[in-house]
Amino acid sequence: MTQMPPPLLAPPPEGFEGAVLAGKAKANLLGEKIFFSGCLAGAFIGYGAYLACTVGGNCPGLAETNPGLQKLIFGSFGLPFGLFMTVLSGTELFTGNAAIVTMAVFEGKADLQQLARSLLLSWLGNLVGAVGVARLAITAGTMPGGGATVTLAVAKTSLPFATVFVRGILCNWLVCMAVYIASMAKDTAGKAIAIWFPISAFVTLGLEHSVANMFIIPAGIFAGAKVSWAQFLLQNLLPVSLGNMFAGMFLVALPYCILFGRKK
Repeated sequence: MTQMPPPLLAPPPEGFEGAVLAGKAKANLLGEKIFFSGCLAGAFIGYGAYLACTVGGNCPGLAETNPGLQKLIFGSFGLPFGLFMTVLSGTELFTGNAAIVTMAVFEGKADLQQLARSLLLSWLGNLVGAVGVARLAITAGTMPGGGATVTLAVAKTSLPFATVFVRGILCNWLVCMAVYIASMAKDTAGKAIAIWFPISAFVTLGLEHSVANMFIIPAGIFAGAKVSWAQFLLQNLLPVSLGNMFAGMFLVALPYCILFGRKK
């Protein structure tokens, strides 16, 4: 009798249990490991944003004649690659932890203090890694004049707080679903597909990801954009981070704990 090959994707209840265990493991990491791993994740996402700004962000003619296609190219080449490196290397990403560690809290496998520590230290590590790559990218001179980062830095810090907050919510809903579904995939190709579709969608739609912005806006500042560090922190990074965190906790972690969790 021919043996059936194992499924390439865990069934939803089993995938949920795996995500909860992953969240528990993340919650129990030493603080210095969360921070250092966060630095690596920030660097990887920074590389993804670097690629996006170099390819899709460097098509001015296409942006004028076919803006939809230019946005699709911008979304397709860059950030999916960055998250792919982050997820497969097991590093700590603030936006994904907002869902995965929160699931562990809702299921009684971690506590609020561990959640707060995970989010704070991964956020700080992501910031250090992404800004570091931004400095290196501008110094390397591969984006003359800062490329798309200058225009993007100005645009991203010129929006109302509420607008940026909601864009952060919509963005991380997709990002956390990418992380969650990728954790259920049992092979590399499955993880790549799970990551590519939601991540390319959020970038194409023009939504706001805090860690990607930790590269894009500092790179623009380093290249001479008329944006201050205070504007970066208060007018973009703060509302985006809050929106990202809200989405991970209440639009991904909570619904799936209600659907598949054991605790009421």
